[in-house]
Amino acid sequence: MSAMYLKGLLLSLALVSSIGMQNLFVFNNAINQPLKRAWPVTIMVWFADTALTLAAFFGMGAIISSHQLFKLIIMFLGGLLVIWIGFGILRSAASFKLESANTPLTMKKSLVNAWVVTWANPQAIIDTSLMFGALRGSLADNEVTPFITGVVSATAIWFFGITLILGLLKERLPQKFLMWVNIVSGGIVMVYGAYLLYQAVMMVI
Repeated sequence: MSAMYLKGLLLSLALVSSIGMQNLFVFNNAINQPLKRAWPVTIMVWFADTALTLAAFFGMGAIISSHQLFKLIIMFLGGLLVIWIGFGILRSAASFKLESANTPLTMKKSLVNAWVVTWANPQAIIDTSLMFGALRGSLADNEVTPFITGVVSATAIWFFGITLILGLLKERLPQKFLMWVNIVSGGIVMVYGAYLLYQAVMMVI
């Protein structure tokens, strides 16, 4: 294992392990659906995250940092979408029952939501773009491939690990506990969305 691959792996694990939209979505996906339905959604989250990381790594950060209006639009529309997603989590928690809280989301809608929680999160787009854009500029050409391979490997390990562990353990957890996980997750997401709207307003003032 090369040092550059390990650097990308460890950096990405540190970033992806923090509480955020994607982790909350993957967490809720794992506890609300049987594993056979949860796996395809988790795979799609990983694809969406990888697409964002690659776009950021290979130049999107420069575009965002040079266009303030573009950044403002991302923050405002993303904040509204994040609030809506949080509201949906809270609504499902109101009648939670393991594997059948409400009528389960169709696979199509679940897969679409996997992209939404990644690409409709303005803070993730901006932070990821600027950070990975800067990192790309610090690497020699022969270091790029092992580094970015380590980054996407880490997210695969993390998302698939969460899904597997929670999918196996959820039957042993009290349903009331799982319901409150949904409530707390929904609340966090809505507060985060409101904060993004506040940041957008402050950019205008």
